[in-house]
Amino acid sequence: MAQGLAGRQMIEITSVQNEKIKETVKLQQKKYRNEKGLFLIEGHKPIFEAFVEKAEICTVFTTQKYLEKFEFVQDKIILVTDAVMEKISTTDSAPEAVAIAKQVNITLESIKQKTRIALLENTKDAGNLGTLLRSAAAFGIEAVVLCGDTIDRYNPKVVRSTVGALFKVPVVKATVNDVKKQFGSHNFIATVVNGDDVKKPDIIDYSKPFVIMLGSEADGLSHEAVMTANTKTTIPMAKNTESLNLSVAGSILFYLSSQTLL
Repeated sequence: MAQGLAGRQMIEITSVQNEKIKETVKLQQKKYRNEKGLFLIEGHKPIFEAFVEKAEICTVFTTQKYLEKFEFVQDKIILVTDAVMEKISTTDSAPEAVAIAKQVNITLESIKQKTRIALLENTKDAGNLGTLLRSAAAFGIEAVVLCGDTIDRYNPKVVRSTVGALFKVPVVKATVNDVKKQFGSHNFIATVVNGDDVKKPDIIDYSKPFVIMLGSEADGLSHEAVMTANTKTTIPMAKNTESLNLSVAGSILFYLSSQTLL
């Protein structure tokens, strides 16, 4: 036991061989996260945002140095040494804390009243997914649906790169067909490189319910997804320039869609 906040006695773990530490390290793996229904949150801001948004936080590992920063979850704290913190962290430089939280199972049925939706298909880069979730939260997207071979939203790098946005926007895993069935009356907007009947994104009517669809970094949207679209769009660019990064393109579209909210 160790001395904690307000003289409280707290559990302290000093060995990287401790069973709880070994179990925590396993949560870096998708298979184990899914088996346990748990995931890791690293750093003060993401943990605080999770707390504010009422995510179910089970445990918070921190060191004596940062103890006071986590008074808001003091009943969940386990003190650890710097060596243990480095062991359970997925970053090169250990964060102030690592928390274990429960995954949330959100269904299409639970978001059926949402009118401003983003669909991400085969997004494989953790940084891109994290940035898109941040932009979705910033620009009024009400739900995000992950389709196909998209990286796990509870991947530690994704969670970290959302900087808490993961807890602000419902994120659902589903198929393109199921999304079309659930939101058939929405305007499905497919982002494409070129083609016939392509509209500039700034002239699309975002005041009506919509689903903005973004494809993979390498291949774009699948043929199946494009065929569900009512509208196709592409972002005009200067000649002889490389295509935009997925998270940049998505953020531009989310921003344009948000202008109807102002």
